[in-house]
Amino acid sequence: MPRWWRRAQSAESDVPTLEGGGLLTAEERERIRRIGIRTRRLASAVLGGDYRSVFGGTGIEFAEAREYVPGDDVRFIDWNVTARMGTPWVKEFVEERELSVVCAVDISESQLVAGRTDGRIGAAAELTALLGFAAAEHRDRVGLLTFAGDVERYVPPKRGMNHVLRLVRDVIRHPAPSPGTNIAAACDYLSRALQRRSVVFVLSDFFDSDYVDSLRTLARRHDVIALALVDPMDLELPDFGIVRFASAEGAATQVVDTGSLALRRDYAAAATDHAAERQHTLAMAGVDEVEIRLDEDLVAPIARYFRMREMR
Repeated sequence: MPRWWRRAQSAESDVPTLEGGGLLTAEERERIRRIGIRTRRLASAVLGGDYRSVFGGTGIEFAEAREYVPGDDVRFIDWNVTARMGTPWVKEFVEERELSVVCAVDISESQLVAGRTDGRIGAAAELTALLGFAAAEHRDRVGLLTFAGDVERYVPPKRGMNHVLRLVRDVIRHPAPSPGTNIAAACDYLSRALQRRSVVFVLSDFFDSDYVDSLRTLARRHDVIALALVDPMDLELPDFGIVRFASAEGAATQVVDTGSLALRRDYAAAATDHAAERQHTLAMAGVDEVEIRLDEDLVAPIARYFRMREMR
């Protein structure tokens, strides 16, 4: 049975109401405030040093010339200054930190299907804040792209902590998205929009197909990392008894006996196949994958990936 079926009777109680315009509600402001406080601390304490080591900037630039001292690399001798001064001088360089980080967030209807009351979108908002604050601490620019069946919104990268909170707001509070999931459209858009080499985090459940070519094209020029948001319901169907399920991205409904052992076995097999297909597709595109379990700590997999990548 397809993974994206959910119990129709739980839809209204599990999914927060997101209005398309106007002022933020008190609940939304409090939610964003809590996310900001928690993730800003974690970004500094857990990811701060690792972030700079992993994403070291786009190159080096000349800083100044200084007099040669024993032990300096002779390849950096500035012969023009040396000729003028009569003594050896060397060039000094600093790392160029002009880096842009973009979070491409899947806001399709299937992102609301999760054990968390705020769905995968709530987890995506926290991860956007975490990565955004880690980048902002190093004065890197942070941007956002939201997508469903097509690209919904693009916010160009900018600096600043307040800008990160604006991106969190845009993830949490968005107009009703177009139906379906189109990862290829998001990748194609970023390939056109990003002029300089950037770091792109793709946050999705990756219930999509035919996106490998677009993802590979994006990864050729940019540093792309896939954050696969995995809920326990993706892996195993609980025994709810006989319930009516509704498609998360369509109007179809179906009555299902979730107490059937054969059905739950087939569901688990389909989940295993999907995970293998996702991993194969991302590997074919040359993209690193970080699996984020929504029933576990969201930060730990990111921290482990940063440490592993630094050693690599």
